[in-house]
Amino acid sequence: MELKATSLGKRLAQHPYDKVVLLNAGVKVSGERHEYLIPFNQLLAIHCKRGLVWGELEFVLPADKVVRLHGTEWAETQRFHHHLSTLWQQWSAEMSQVAEQVLQQVLADIAQSQEQKKWLTRAQTAGMQQRIRQSLTALPLPSSRLDEFENCREPWRQCKAWLTDIDQSRLAHNQAWTDAMLAQHAEFFQNIESSPLNQAQARAVVNGEHSLLVLAGAGSGKTSVLVARAGWLLARGEATADQILLLAFGRKAAQEMDERIQERLHTRDISARTFHALALHIIQQGSKKVPVISKLENDTQARLSLFITTWQQQCSEKKAQAKGWRQWLEEELNWTVPEGSFWQDEKLARRLGSRLDRWVSLMRMHGGSQAEMIENAPEEVRALFSKRVKLMAPLLKAWKSALKEENAVDFSGLIHQAIIILEKGRFVSPWKHILVDEFQDISPQRAALLAALRAQNKHTSLFAVGDDWQAIYRFSGAQLSLTTAFHHYFGEGDRSDLDTTYRFNSRIGEIANRFIQQNPHQLVKPLNSLSAGDKKAVTLLPQDQLEALLDKMSGYVKAEERILVLARYHHLKPAILEKAATRWPKLTLDFTTIHASKGQQADYVIVLGLQEGSDGFPAPARESVMEQALLPMVEDFPDAEERRLLYVAITRARHRVWLLFNKDEPSRFVDILKNIDVPVAKKP
Repeated sequence: MELKATSLGKRLAQHPYDKVVLLNAGVKVSGERHEYLIPFNQLLAIHCKRGLVWGELEFVLPADKVVRLHGTEWAETQRFHHHLSTLWQQWSAEMSQVAEQVLQQVLADIAQSQEQKKWLTRAQTAGMQQRIRQSLTALPLPSSRLDEFENCREPWRQCKAWLTDIDQSRLAHNQAWTDAMLAQHAEFFQNIESSPLNQAQARAVVNGEHSLLVLAGAGSGKTSVLVARAGWLLARGEATADQILLLAFGRKAAQEMDERIQERLHTRDISARTFHALALHIIQQGSKKVPVISKLENDTQARLSLFITTWQQQCSEKKAQAKGWRQWLEEELNWTVPEGSFWQDEKLARRLGSRLDRWVSLMRMHGGSQAEMIENAPEEVRALFSKRVKLMAPLLKAWKSALKEENAVDFSGLIHQAIIILEKGRFVSPWKHILVDEFQDISPQRAALLAALRAQNKHTSLFAVGDDWQAIYRFSGAQLSLTTAFHHYFGEGDRSDLDTTYRFNSRIGEIANRFIQQNPHQLVKPLNSLSAGDKKAVTLLPQDQLEALLDKMSGYVKAEERILVLARYHHLKPAILEKAATRWPKLTLDFTTIHASKGQQADYVIVLGLQEGSDGFPAPARESVMEQALLPMVEDFPDAEERRLLYVAITRARHRVWLLFNKDEPSRFVDILKNIDVPVAKKP
């Protein structure tokens, strides 16, 4: 059957198509110079229209394409349209049965994935999306027509949900799966730790994303979550003990984790390692050598002696070097430098020794050549940094020579060697799950080691527990953005917030949270307390009231309750504390720096030194161009890290905190604290 334009219609329409022929399962539209084949499986709609004189057929195709036939006699056009539409609808109804089978098979595949009783990761759902799209290429009908058919409408709606809102579908599945796990394994979560895990902790433990950041606020039970996570992987058969790698930043933290695992999981097969111990293991396995750690790493005096001697020799032998060092000390560090052979001045040499030690350490941590260090430095300091690096080169060379003489490596060298061995494939990681404690303290070098391990096995999960509000170690190379932009560095995944603190009352929590979150770059998270606290739970007090405060506390603080006195620096320890053992013999009183207090807790906390000046809190910026170039970039929020340091100090306390300030030169933090409703007391 065919339909042609009339002679007059053809002449007046001046259109490329003047004839349509019905085929077996489609139509052919043609003209003198053009021909268009339209199979039914590409046809979205057929419209029959009447012009002033003639008829018009319109064939609608995908991608908004329309093919038109003009100038046909109207009655014939209607007859042809009716016959064509009938055949097309019959064909479509038949094809809808086939389409329904395809859609039902897709839904069965989805259901099978869900019935495997596993967490669906983003990577898995992306793969599922790809499989759905691939399956839909088998449809005999355009997908835009599926809603026309009752038998296809609902299965197509379900498939579309996985295609258009994959996140919602994944979240719904994972929520249901998590609820089922928490109910099914309630006894595990009740007994894995000495106290039952709360909902947020348990949900973090079962989360199956490949890259998971667990934000654990102060006192929220991060160690419990790490131990429970290891126990969960074992209990579920997701990993054997030798497939779990638990990492801590210090030897003491690793030992404490080991003790907790042995106590709760009753196994010695999982042991926490430091990053250096991990690097040592990789080198031993990958090179069959047993590296020796340089004695200099644990002998500060020997290191200082090496650097000072090298520096003095350098200055005495080369006038240009001596001149460069004089400029550095006077112009950048604002030191008063003696005339003549200033490098022989013992006081100056002692003062500089710790700086030289630190700068060599930063250069070793960078690990690149001098040219690479200079190239990586911020543009605004690059020229000056280049001069400083050249002055430091002999000290770096002396350090490397000392290591060579010992036939030993330093800590930075350990990690660099381990990364090279991993990248060359000399060691293949056996670990399917990497669990990291105190993740906010991670440096780019350690992050590179993690990345190299995960590159060995694309399915290795990273379970990182930390708190960006307690990131206080930039000076040792920690890079906060590795936590705040976690998924940028470690791949798509999830974030779990531990939302309950078991340490301090709600008043301490309220003040600490408001203070820290004034920095918009800190991640926003809830942290609720189980106990209430009165308005005086955090109090500002003049610094000259310390003795009176301790006198008063001696009257009501119990012998088993701990008082922690904190200061920004060791040398700010008040003289009165030297007599504390006899003056207040019943008080359990400890003094330490705020940095050293991290991880500790006490019933009462006294924070000293809220003052401006060289020993102030917040501490004035003292960085030389070496730190500016080799450490992670300073944040653009004023006193960001010092603010976190005060947050750490405040959150060590269970019951009460006193913030002691200098009345004559109060710290700028004092006004900020007053503005968030911290009361000022004249006397304790």
